[in-house]
Formats: sequence, C-alpha cells, structure tokens
Amino acid sequence: MSTAHLSDWLTARRPLVLGLFRMVLGILFTSEGAATVFGVLDRTASPMGDWPFWYAGVIELACGVFVLLGVTTRSAAFISSGIMAFAYFTEHQKDGLFPLQNGGLAPALFCWGFLLIVFFGPGALSLSGLVGREETDVRPTARPEPEQRVGE
Repeated sequence: MSTAHLSDWLTARRPLVLGLFRMVLGILFTSEGAATVFGVLDRTASPMGDWPFWYAGVIELACGVFVLLGVTTRSAAFISSGIMAFAYFTEHQKDGLFPLQNGGLAPALFCWGFLLIVFFGPGALSLSGLVGREETDVRPTARPEPEQRVGE
C-alpha cells in the first residue's frame, strides 16, 4: 500500500477512531468520578460536600457519562478539561513542575484529551450524531493545490 493510499485509508476512519477515543476517555473519566463519589474500584469515597474532591467527583461522573454517550459532548469535554487543569495546578503543581514528578500525569492527559474533543467534536457513534444534533464528522484539512506559475 502506498503512502497516499495509507493516508486516505486512515483519513476515512478518522471519525470512527475519534468516537472510540471519546468513549474510552469517557469510561475512564466516569470510573474516576464513581470511585470518588461512591468509593468503588478500591478507593475510599470522598465525604459528601468535601471541597473540592467530592464536587470534582460529581463533575467527573456526570461529564464522563455525557462524553461516553456523546451527548453535549463539546460542553462536557470543555468542563472536564477545565476541572483537570484546575486539579493539576492546585493539587499537583506544588509538588514539582513535571507530571512525573508531581503525580499529575492523569489530570494532564485528561485535560489535553478532553481539549482535543472540544475542538474535533465527538466523532462517530455519538447519540447526538444519531439524532443530528451534533456534528460527528471530522473533516480532513484541504490539501493545497499546487501553485501554477504564470506562463506555464
């Protein structure tokens, strides 16, 4: 398969892969929220109303479900990205500059993963896409046309 054919084959599958990425990110974020709120998955629940952890858990749980299902995806991803940036800078940054130093690798990856979804949308397999309420395709960038010089 030539490079051009491979590129076209990959581009054609971009919406599906983005949709799968969104769903995996949503499942992971939902599990973080469920662990914080309900104390599942070998984690102790944060006491109800405990600032900021319990509230963050509720947001993680709700936004994670929205992102997973592809409902109000961009809004939920924007909120999720913001809360992960907040978590990184308030809880982790004080222990070192880099995520490997301060234990903030998960918030950093969640933050940037959700920001990607904010800009690229939900991809394929979203509930909003099924009812036509949210754009699900990821348009490839247009390839520039070769310049033609005058007199050629």
